[in-house]
Parts: sequence; structure tokens; C-alpha cells
Amino acid sequence: MQNLTLSWQSAGASAVVLYGAAYAVHRVRPARRTAVALFREAGTLLALFALWQLVGQVSLMSDSHALDRAEWIHRTEHSLGLPDEASWQRAVLPYPVVVRLANYYYASMHFGVMLVVLLWLFLRHRDRYPWVRNTVVLTTAACLLIQFIPVAPPRMLTDQGFVDVAAQYGQSVYGGGIGGIQADELSAMPSVHVAWCLLVSVAVIAVAESRWRWLILLHPVVTITVVVVTANHFWADGLVASWLLLLAYALQYAGGRWRRRRAVRGDRPVAAELIPR
Repeated sequence: MQNLTLSWQSAGASAVVLYGAAYAVHRVRPARRTAVALFREAGTLLALFALWQLVGQVSLMSDSHALDRAEWIHRTEHSLGLPDEASWQRAVLPYPVVVRLANYYYASMHFGVMLVVLLWLFLRHRDRYPWVRNTVVLTTAACLLIQFIPVAPPRMLTDQGFVDVAAQYGQSVYGGGIGGIQADELSAMPSVHVAWCLLVSVAVIAVAESRWRWLILLHPVVTITVVVVTANHFWADGLVASWLLLLAYALQYAGGRWRRRRAVRGDRPVAAELIPR
């Protein structure tokens, strides 16, 4: 199965092209603000993605301990009483159609749903778009910092009963990426899949007005189930990602309050000058 993501080189080059297009449109057609903003935002997201892919090629610690860290996470989960991911996987192994669908969902919906939601917000709810975009940037950047420490996914722990179902069915996205660059396999902690699916759900529920918006909750339910049964992530990977998402929301809330207080303090001298003497 072809890796559906870009290499960091391709993503970085695309980001440069989009930034260039934004600059060119701004110079030639200054009135086309929507086109300029669209090119600029797409370039920013691709630049962030390029950085994410680059982290997959560079680590601050030796890859030789990635399996040891994964085994430690597995043991710690057992000691805390969390369900064994291997047992969840064994429950779906007898159903090839379910396994194949899970592999496809893991490979495609992660980016697909996020891109659709961001485009929807940009075109239909521009005032709410910065909040969601900033959350994506903050959460993904936090994940990147942790992913400098390589951690193997559960599917590499074959002695613990895990099976690499994507490789078994010829659907692995790690066999060969676009441009000959393989997607990194040792960035399992934390799970960006889980962070993004939760982020998308919060955005849709907070912004949309339709009663059908609650159906978006199916996306995190399916995503979390998929990353577990395909043995791409531990429960802990998702828990850490969820905590980072909450931290990103808290930082934005605190930043908003700080800006409002600063704005109020800035208005006071102006108001004082308006008082007749």
C-alpha cells in the first residue's frame, strides 16, 4: 500500500511554492485576499508537516532502545490495569475485511478528515479558523518534541502477541513513501492520530450548528479503535496526546485572557485623556 503522505522534502518544497504563490498574488492582485490567505495557510500547514516528517528521520537518542521503551509502556499499562491491546487485536484477526478496512482508515482518514475540516472552517467560518489552526500547530509541535525520543509501536513487539496486520495484508504505509522516503516507524509516542481526531471533533461540535454535528464523535471512536487493533499505538500514546491537546487549549485560553487584560490596560490612558479638565 502506497504511503499516502509526503516526504519532508516534498512537503517543504510545496510549502515554499505556496508561500511564493501567496506573495505573487498579493503583489499582482492585492484584492484577492482569500486566495492569498489560502495559499499562506496551506503553506504553513505543509511546513509544519515537513517538520513532523523530518523529526521521523532524526532522533536525539539511539533507536536501539525504542523496543525497550515500548516494552516498558506495555508493562506499565498492565500494572495500571489497562486492557491489553493484543487482546483487542486478537478479537478482529479472524475477520480479514475488518482488518483491511482498519488499515485503510489508519492510512487515509488521519489526514483526509483534518484537511476537510480545516478547509471547511477557512471557507465557511473564517473567524473560528485561527483557533483551530493554532491548536493544530501547538499540539503537533508538542508531539514532535516528545517524538525526538524514538518509541516502537506495539506491532513490533511480536513476542508480546502483537501482529503487524498492515504488513500481513500488504497494506503497510511504511514500505516505501513518496520520493523513496519511508514514513518513520518509531514515533509512536504520542499518537498524533488520536490528538488530531479529538481536535477535529471538538472543532466541529464547537463551530457547527447542525444537530448532526455530534456524528463527528464517530471519528475518534473509530480512530482510537483502529490504532489499537492495527497495533500502531498503545493506550498510553493516545492518553499523552489527549493531555497535550488539553494543554494547547489551556495555553490559548490563557493567552486570550492576557491579551484582553493588556488591551483593557492600554485603553485606560486613552479614556483618561477624554475626561474634560
